[in-house]
Amino acid sequence: MRLFATAIALAGILAAGTAFAKPVTIKFSHVVADSTPKGQGALMFQKLVKERLGDDKVKVEVYPNSQLFGDAKEMEALALGDVQLIAPSLSKFDKYTKQLQVFDLPFLFDDIAAVDRFQASPEGKKLLTSMEKKGFIGLAYWHNGMKQLSANNPLRKPEDAAGRKFRIQASDVLLEQFKALNANPQKMAFAEVYQALQTGAIDGQENTWSNIYSQKFYEVQKYITESNHGALDYMVVANTDFWTELPTDVRTELEKILNEVTVEVNKMAEDLNQRDRQRIAESGSSEIIKLSKEETEAWRKAMAPVWATFEKDIGADLIKAASASNAAK
Repeated sequence: MRLFATAIALAGILAAGTAFAKPVTIKFSHVVADSTPKGQGALMFQKLVKERLGDDKVKVEVYPNSQLFGDAKEMEALALGDVQLIAPSLSKFDKYTKQLQVFDLPFLFDDIAAVDRFQASPEGKKLLTSMEKKGFIGLAYWHNGMKQLSANNPLRKPEDAAGRKFRIQASDVLLEQFKALNANPQKMAFAEVYQALQTGAIDGQENTWSNIYSQKFYEVQKYITESNHGALDYMVVANTDFWTELPTDVRTELEKILNEVTVEVNKMAEDLNQRDRQRIAESGSSEIIKLSKEETEAWRKAMAPVWATFEKDIGADLIKAASASNAAK
């Protein structure tokens, strides 16, 4: 009887060892092209994990361009364990924490360097863990860049946007941003935007140069206003239970790799955006409108009421900390 019990225990140990040896599969799903900063970051993460941990320990599968899940479904998929890593734009999180709405406030950041400073600050880092009670843990911020406005009519003054239909992400702040312009904002999945622009279902949209180029929006938009009116960045997010239950050595190495990739992604984002801006200009498909200081100030003034609308939800101190990043050197 004792021998039988010992055999059963040994079998259990062997089975546990076999289960532990099973490689961890990380499905990294996102909605943009491989050529964008996020797309490049996902592929870089995949490459470094393979080199340092090996497919027998951790296998990363990358699914770009909404191949698995679109904007509306990726957070749900992460919660259910259908994917293990996603990197939605910061606009996607207002269901889970109102504080992250700070990144959508129009004309809050002067440039991407100010965004970087805020994200590296104690207040910015704290936002990564602001959704843990909801089951999501932020691992890193990845830059995409500053947003521009596009349409089939020239947008030089805020009044030029009035009555026009603009695609927005599912963000209440962005909804109010376009309402402040007397425009008609339309919440729509990223994968549907090109066709909607092509058919005239919407008149315009806001995005970074790299997204406008990689998704060919410039081919179906006559004008792009270089407004730099907001930041479009991402948060790399994991399911809290999945991430915390990884073997400590694996999780530590993955965090190290993510930190390295983040540095590279944020360096390349500006280069990619400037490259794609030039490609759009050379294509002749869209006219790029450069605003004067006075014109920019008119847009800023028109969108200013949005700050007051969301100050209570976001927190006045957090907005102040984000705004202070513009003055930092």
